[in-house]
Amino acid sequence: MKPYAIALLPGDGVGPEVAAVARDVLVAVGERYSRSFTFTSELIGGVAIDATGESLPEATLAACRASDAIFLGAVGGPKWDGGSVRPEQGLLGLRKALELFANVRPTRVYSDLVDRSPLKREFVEDVDFVMFRELTGGSYFGERKRGPTFASDECLYTTGEVERIAHAAFAAARARRGKVTSVDKANVLETSRLWREVVTRVHASHYSDVQLEHALVDSLSMQLIRQPRAYDVILTENMFGDILSDEASVLGGSIGLSPSASLGAHGPALFEPVHGSAPDIAGRDLCNPIGAILSVGLLLRYGLRLQREAAGVEAAVEAAIAAGARTRDLGGDLGCRAMGEAVIDALHGVSAQTSHHVQMHWG
Repeated sequence: MKPYAIALLPGDGVGPEVAAVARDVLVAVGERYSRSFTFTSELIGGVAIDATGESLPEATLAACRASDAIFLGAVGGPKWDGGSVRPEQGLLGLRKALELFANVRPTRVYSDLVDRSPLKREFVEDVDFVMFRELTGGSYFGERKRGPTFASDECLYTTGEVERIAHAAFAAARARRGKVTSVDKANVLETSRLWREVVTRVHASHYSDVQLEHALVDSLSMQLIRQPRAYDVILTENMFGDILSDEASVLGGSIGLSPSASLGAHGPALFEPVHGSAPDIAGRDLCNPIGAILSVGLLLRYGLRLQREAAGVEAAVEAAIAAGARTRDLGGDLGCRAMGEAVIDALHGVSAQTSHHVQMHWG
């Protein structure tokens, strides 16, 4: 059987630490399920700037294109603030080059961690939703201008860009609980008016069996705290999704629990934890690797189509948490490596059939 080629992009800050755990988990998956993985490690972000002057070297992009799936640790840090080339440009460039238009971020509150949430139990118990964020349009990719006394960032969306992310979100909702909440600022922004019109049309033409509601981003940001259990699939544009997904990550008790996938129509997809580079704790074995491990689960499920293996990883995370494994952000004393080892140990004893996972059809 041909091995699966995984491109590892450790990146900056705590990125190398969580990438090492992700690799160990994949190796353990291979041992348990008789799968074979090969790994290449490439530069991206700040470390790539230091080594090559570019945040996304051509060698990195070539290795990613040649892979079956990509795992990214994190990019960024104060060391590179103010430079002409920024670490984040490497990640944005990679998403653009690989046409990864859908960022998928599941949010689930584990029953054993409910009391770690900053919200009361009655608000967060049984929270389970997924956010679909459009990745290749909006103000992050629009024309930028800067003068002595002004600056502007163009926010541009095309009908096609909105249609394809809407189709993805509706298809996911159809496989879950059948509800999409589309987020915009249609009372102010012309791009949001286009967004709402296109989403409404896609719904009416193809997904009338799915419930659709529209929400303004300022209202949704409030309701996400007040009644997070009301949501199933949240659909939003690039910048709104960037902000809202970080807000959502707090519900479960730590941003260190949150995974993500960046998916396209063809070619390899990108998987990464949500937590960022966390330079204040980098190199100290303090970060929570659960978001990275759950991102490995998404990599197996949607990058490699290995459903049983993905279920095993997801069940192992749940079993390790249920057994009391905790990093410091969750009130425990385990380091990054030890938490990874706890999940790997659990992987050998869990039944894949018991796993809870994000229901989603893709491609």
